[in-house]
Amino acid sequence: MNTRKYQPRRNRTTAAAISFILGAVGGQRFYLRQWGPAFFMVFMVFITNGFVLPIFFLIGIFEAIRFLSMSDQEFDRRYNRYASKNRKGDYLEQRRERQVEKSRNKTGTRAERRAQPSSRSLAMKANPFKNSGIKKYKDYDLEGAIEDFSQGLSINPNDVALHFNIACAYSMTEVKDKAYYHLSKAVELGFKDFERIKTKDDLAFVRIQPEFDEFEENGFKLGARSASQSSSARTEQSDEELVITDDVLLSQLNKLAELRKKGLLSTEEFNLERKKLLRR
Repeated sequence: MNTRKYQPRRNRTTAAAISFILGAVGGQRFYLRQWGPAFFMVFMVFITNGFVLPIFFLIGIFEAIRFLSMSDQEFDRRYNRYASKNRKGDYLEQRRERQVEKSRNKTGTRAERRAQPSSRSLAMKANPFKNSGIKKYKDYDLEGAIEDFSQGLSINPNDVALHFNIACAYSMTEVKDKAYYHLSKAVELGFKDFERIKTKDDLAFVRIQPEFDEFEENGFKLGARSASQSSSARTEQSDEELVITDDVLLSQLNKLAELRKKGLLSTEEFNLERKKLLRR
């Protein structure tokens, strides 16, 4: 471990002045903390009875000129090695602090950015049926998933993921017309992962239908004839699949769903009360 302490910085002009005045006795060496050469010069003056003073004086003048001709950076590199390290460390620390402050002013700290909810999580909170539908789908409660996905689409009819998920659920329950309709709708709204349509296991029922080739050739969109058939099928939807646009009705349905989630209503009671609300 390095225990050397940082030294105070030495000044180039001061070193030159001392070298002019006291160079004969190694004054500049003492100033620069070059203890070996400093004591050597004093020792030589002592044992030679001052014979070397003129020589050391000329050396002092030469060194004074050399100090004055140096740049500050060169002087620091040679004689302020430890002091310059300290100064450099301070500079780097100040630079880091400025960068951190600048980053905070623009976007906040990293922790603050992590704390900010993503647009996806905000969408999930705004549309709770999306989360509940996915959970039911994973639990193979396909009818419940379809019900929640339908409710989610009533809130946001342009949600690509909801259309794709409900298409998969309809395929699993072998309701091909509605599966085709929602797949087509997802593609119209921007779904581009066509390979997923061709390989996802949950869409196997859709792919074995005779009209799938035409559907694929049409860019995974319904043709005019298929769209008409799908529209006809949609008119036969049960009350559970109706699009809900009334805010009060939607709020009441949400409360029913919450009661069922808490176990205060059975599935049969929930369906009965929901049908009553939809028939008003």
